[in-house]
Amino acid sequence: MSISFMIAVFVIGYVFIALEHKVRVDKAAVALVTSTVLWVIYIFSAGAIIPSVSPGEFSLFLEAHPDLASHSYFEQCVRFVTDHQIIETLGETAEVLLFLIGAMTIVDLIDIHGGFNFITERITTRNKTKLLWIIAFITFFMSALLDNMTSTIVMIMLLRKLIANYKQRWIFASLIVIAANSGGAWSPIGDVTTIMLWVKGNITAVPIIKSLILPSLVSVVIPTLIASRILHGILRAPDYTEDFEKRPAGITKGESMRILGVGVFLLIMVPVFKSVTHLPPYMGIMMALGLMWIYTEILYKRKKDMEESIKNRVAKVLKHIDMPTILFFLGILMSVAALQSAGILNGLAGWLDDRVHNIYAINTMIGVMSSVVDNVPLVAAASGMYPVADPAAVTVMADPQYALYFVRDGVFWYLLAYCAGVGGSILIIGSAAGVVAMGLEKINFMWYLKNISLMAFCGYIAGVGVFMLEVWLGFF
Repeated sequence: MSISFMIAVFVIGYVFIALEHKVRVDKAAVALVTSTVLWVIYIFSAGAIIPSVSPGEFSLFLEAHPDLASHSYFEQCVRFVTDHQIIETLGETAEVLLFLIGAMTIVDLIDIHGGFNFITERITTRNKTKLLWIIAFITFFMSALLDNMTSTIVMIMLLRKLIANYKQRWIFASLIVIAANSGGAWSPIGDVTTIMLWVKGNITAVPIIKSLILPSLVSVVIPTLIASRILHGILRAPDYTEDFEKRPAGITKGESMRILGVGVFLLIMVPVFKSVTHLPPYMGIMMALGLMWIYTEILYKRKKDMEESIKNRVAKVLKHIDMPTILFFLGILMSVAALQSAGILNGLAGWLDDRVHNIYAINTMIGVMSSVVDNVPLVAAASGMYPVADPAAVTVMADPQYALYFVRDGVFWYLLAYCAGVGGSILIIGSAAGVVAMGLEKINFMWYLKNISLMAFCGYIAGVGVFMLEVWLGFF
């Protein structure tokens, strides 16, 4: 009964998150309430669930806490949930959140100092087809270094400078969404779902790049090729002018360039830091943020004549971090953790293994689902359903060949990163990049469905096909 209740609460929470723009309730609020309710249900049902789901862990916990021997069984279960399961889950969740906070702060620092103007100033072509390809590829690689949401904002700001007709701008903006999602999928720091898998140790940096860059590139090339066939001629410049090259007062063009260079370099060095030190990625991003902080403090220390009120120090930028997004991730990750602790995800994994038993079909379905439901909870659920397999234990499993897909840097995790990231492009509401574009350009949901969804789906499926070909040819 309690398991069914937990599933019902999670589904209701999902519906409210998916219909955020209809119900006008922030998805962060829904995620936080959902996670709390799920843990409440679980802790009151723990006595019945733990013996069948976590008997080994529970026994080890009691051995490590002999003082609990005199307590009732219910109290022992409560302590197991509060002192072990929640603490462990919160630690894993905090790693993801700290990484995101650090990365978002560095990107905001670059943006607020005009660093991204270096990119927008250099695109001058008026040919529609040529511009489409340029924007798609710039977004693809920018998203791999930054994040898909920031890349989408920067590129749409550029579109407003170049394209007058809003319907034509919608086509370009839609391709930006596709390119941003595909670009983030193959980089360990490009998309929040890939970050989650990297931080949790499911994948490592270099192998994910080598295995997914070609499928991700194909998922952009196919839609761009289709879109370019319906775009002809020369663009008419907008009738209005906006100062897109504006920099903060007191910041020179050279200083903006240096902040861009330092910020991007530090972000690129995060995977290197992890490989060399073996410390978790959030330590690397904290190091990067600290160095960026020191750099900007030195910059402003030299500007003695500059008013303090217009100095964009890190302490000021931190006040503008998108906390609702951070809280949404907290709520949704803790919600999924509750389902995992209750054994629901393991049960679902077992059902998929019995009924489907094909990692390509499973991941392809997850990708399609991510166009409707946020990809963060989907990846969190998948990583909860399928723990990383121990290579030494694989040989003694019932199906060792299938189990190999789930070891660290296994084929399942690569394809999950691709499908969850790229599949979100199929619908405009399927990704953070799509929601941002929808808000900035007022893109109609049905227009995107009729004009873009099919080409995005074609690119998505083509990328899956390329990945399967890579596996068949033994590329990795």
